[in-house]
Amino acid sequence: MRRILEIVRKEFAQLRRDRRLLGILLVAPVFQLFILGYAATTDLREVPVAVCDMDRSASSRSLLEAVSASGDFRLRYFVDAPQELDAYLDRNRADLALVIPRDYGRRVIRGEAATVQVLVDGTRTNAGLALSQLSGAVGQHAQFILLDRLTKRGISGERPEVQLATRVWYNPELKSRNFMLPGVLALVLLIIATAATSMAIVREKENGTIEQIIVTPIRSLELIAGKLIPFAIVGMVEVLLVLSVATLWFRVPLKGSGVLLLALTFLFVITTQGMGLFVSTVSRTQQQAMMIIIFFIALPMILLSGFVFPIENMPKPIQPITYLMPLRYFLVIVRGIFLKGVGMEVLWPRVVALAVFAFGILGLAVARFQKRVG
Repeated sequence: MRRILEIVRKEFAQLRRDRRLLGILLVAPVFQLFILGYAATTDLREVPVAVCDMDRSASSRSLLEAVSASGDFRLRYFVDAPQELDAYLDRNRADLALVIPRDYGRRVIRGEAATVQVLVDGTRTNAGLALSQLSGAVGQHAQFILLDRLTKRGISGERPEVQLATRVWYNPELKSRNFMLPGVLALVLLIIATAATSMAIVREKENGTIEQIIVTPIRSLELIAGKLIPFAIVGMVEVLLVLSVATLWFRVPLKGSGVLLLALTFLFVITTQGMGLFVSTVSRTQQQAMMIIIFFIALPMILLSGFVFPIENMPKPIQPITYLMPLRYFLVIVRGIFLKGVGMEVLWPRVVALAVFAFGILGLAVARFQKRVG
């Protein structure tokens, strides 16, 4: 134990001397959370809309008021001809364009079917959601017209009384930030902890000091433990900083146990350190280690863990591969504790899977490290 503590003391001394690395480890996660906390959102906010109202009737104005009143859209540009809408879509000045035909008002008054054209910029990230929200606003306005017509005819009592009573659990305000930020927390820990662990050992190789340490009486397991413990401590400090920003600044509700969250996050940190240690065994330089982390760990984890794309929507042959991503299990854990407030009675299958990955990856990395340096 004394040998391990000496290595730990040595690592902390190197961290104190390397102020840039210490700054990256402590400041970068908080900075990334601030940036991604504001950027990683799918909420619709005043989507710019270009309008071509060729009818200019009370009915068309009522429709535009209904679209604007939804709060998701902002009617910014008005043109006289449909051909003029292309310029606003081509130059990214509008995400949607609305074309109201000349006979819209007449058809509405007569009770006939009226068609309104919507042009959508398919290159936008929220194109599908914007189209869905706009369709909902137009549909709700059409229902209002129908009910108003039935009321004027004196048959209001015969209209259907089927109503949809909705209640959103866990995220009542449907804020995408509450869903995204716990995932961002997991992603930041994955990248920072993996990179820091791999760099610490690869740096010893580059400096030529790893051989000097190996020839000492220190066992390989003691060396690895002494290398990993400081970064595990730094990683948990990062967790506390990031959690503080998420809960105090962004007001993401933490409904579950904070102690359980910290314990399971520590398990995830062990997993990331195991991956970092394994990367260090196959890398000769820090540049090689970073390339491996980016292309073989970070990108697959982001794309296949469910952080960006729902796993259910992936092709059937791809879905089994997602079970090999530790981030998949931790995302369910962190979101479950944050938003649902669930405990081990619900999360235990994911915890078991994450524990198998943690100690399996760490054991594989230790075995390969001993083989390389033995």
